[in-house]
Amino acid sequence: MIRIALDAMGGDKAPQAVVDGAVEAARKSDSRYEIVLVGDEQKIKKALETHYFIKDLPLSVIHASQQIGMDEAPGQALRRKPDSSIAVATQLHKEDKVDALVSAGNTGAVMAAALFKLKTIHGVLRPTLGAFMPHESGSCFLADVGTNLDCKPVHLAQFGIMGSILVTHLMGIDRPRVGLLNVGKEPGKGGELYQKTYELLKKSRLNFIGNVEGRDIMRGRADVILCDGFTGNVLIKFGEGLARMIAMMLKRKIGGDIFGTVGHLLLRPKFRKLVKLFDYQEYGGAPLLGVKGTCIVAHGSSGSRGIRNAIREAWKMTRENIAGHIESQIKELMHDS
Repeated sequence: MIRIALDAMGGDKAPQAVVDGAVEAARKSDSRYEIVLVGDEQKIKKALETHYFIKDLPLSVIHASQQIGMDEAPGQALRRKPDSSIAVATQLHKEDKVDALVSAGNTGAVMAAALFKLKTIHGVLRPTLGAFMPHESGSCFLADVGTNLDCKPVHLAQFGIMGSILVTHLMGIDRPRVGLLNVGKEPGKGGELYQKTYELLKKSRLNFIGNVEGRDIMRGRADVILCDGFTGNVLIKFGEGLARMIAMMLKRKIGGDIFGTVGHLLLRPKFRKLVKLFDYQEYGGAPLLGVKGTCIVAHGSSGSRGIRNAIREAWKMTRENIAGHIESQIKELMHDS
């Protein structure tokens, strides 16, 4: 059985929403995984008391006396709070007492703890935090989304390798199409970073389809899209805001009168599908690729559904041994590049 450490104190709605998500996931476990809730034992047990019939669920609790706030400086917080839920959960993973880590807490602290305790896979120059983005026929994987603001061509090339491995094993796509996010499709577009990255990717064994523009993302033109962390972070946050705005506008437009109310009832199923498509909670969390283990960083505002889906994602990544595949392929593919 796969064991997943869950930072019960991480996120804007912790610990209740995190515990709720853990219970929901545990009910759907079917003996595939066990969830280890890490954090203030008293608060976790109090949150668990709001649920019935949990005695036989695959849930356990490990106490951590400290908590890292969302606004704390990651490095300083980890040094000052060695018994924080993030640090304890990551240590459990390091010692192979659990197989994966999920946290909706301070993103910088989660990444710092993973780098310090789990270490980087040999051959990986920089780990990358990626995210799944919806398009008209499914979803694509975007990397980087905030870990690496200042990249070199070789870093983006490695993000492409790791993203391709993830998409192949999680989505069943044998030859993922890899695109480089740019201001135009022509090879000479963009600054020096993107021009050199283009040449490097063109020589690689990846299924590189060239540059893709922002509008190509929603068209599903690529399965893996590469960019620096600054661009990726702006893009996903813009997408979140756009989805909320569309949802609000639709409610206002079709809810104003009796005809609008009838229209709303008729359109409600399609409306829900549209909102669900752009809901970050549906995608669980952002996988941190390139470290020795499985680490999922869930959205800080995640409710129980977001936590439940992040746990499911961690289970899938562990089951498919994504870190192992990256370790076995990264050196070979980079050598060929």
